[in-house]
Amino acid sequence: MRKARVARLALLLVAALGVTTAIVGYAWMERVMREPGPHTEVVRVHVYPGRSLRATLQEIAALGALRDARAVEWYVRLRGERVAAKAGNYDLPARATPREILEQLTAGRVVLEQLTIVEGWTFAEMRRVIDAHPRVKHTLKGAPVAAILSAIGHPGEHPEGRFFPDTYRFADGTTDREIYSLAWNTLARTLDAAWAARRPNLPIKNANEALVLASIVEKETALPSERPLIAGVFIARLRIGMRLQTDPTVIYGLGDRYDGDIRRRDLTTDTPYNTYTRAGLPPTPIALPGREAIFAAVQPEESGALYFVASSKGDGSHVFSKTLAEHNAAVARYLAQLRAQPKERK
Repeated sequence: MRKARVARLALLLVAALGVTTAIVGYAWMERVMREPGPHTEVVRVHVYPGRSLRATLQEIAALGALRDARAVEWYVRLRGERVAAKAGNYDLPARATPREILEQLTAGRVVLEQLTIVEGWTFAEMRRVIDAHPRVKHTLKGAPVAAILSAIGHPGEHPEGRFFPDTYRFADGTTDREIYSLAWNTLARTLDAAWAARRPNLPIKNANEALVLASIVEKETALPSERPLIAGVFIARLRIGMRLQTDPTVIYGLGDRYDGDIRRRDLTTDTPYNTYTRAGLPPTPIALPGREAIFAAVQPEESGALYFVASSKGDGSHVFSKTLAEHNAAVARYLAQLRAQPKERK
């Protein structure tokens, strides 16, 4: 009987000792999790897809941002926490505690890369920038245009003007397909919103024609205040069946043959995009229009002007005219200003 009591007491002592050890150990791990890290500067770590928590913590420790990777791993496992870090680059702040590092990994607060698509670029220019970005995962580089459109779910469509120009921020390793898809969908939403807010009785049949007009407006002026006026001139011409006669469409139709100068023969050589030889809008957009140009196309300022020419102010603005006589006078003033400028020495 006495031996049994002694055995029970021994078991209780062992259990108590185990509990005490566990409490002390857990308290130690809690302290470890709250202690500022040993790193005095920001530490960047790359988390690879599918990498285990142990391997990630070991790399963070190797980079000097954790004192004891194994203790952090034990803590996570004892608490039953699930840390599934999103792949990408993480900037761990100086002196970040292990708890703060785990929170950053769990939340997926990766360093965001940046890529800018400029208003007025062509699809080809946009593609060159995406292909050259070092942080994009290239899955469509060198692929035919048709393959890109199929990859984002729009087979057989024309790419020009269909991608929204903006600055996109993304995690390292984001695929080019994802960026193309995001830019396409953003443009589609913007165009839908603009078409829904269009003015009544416009001489354009659908949202696609609005996008074509917006691309022309985008190429004709960089001044936000002028976009509705420029759109108004083209809308007025479409109303009366007058040809648009806009140089950017001619340039787009020339393609690689354009060398920086438009000659008289370019204006008279017919292409589907030559708005000097053909009435109406060209068959597709000629560039990537931004939001302001898209809304200007469906909410034009119809001032009665049928013509415009660059002003002599040198600020990118234009002179708008209602009659051909007024327009010719404005052109003469502009040419006189050009001739009066001192010629650059070669």
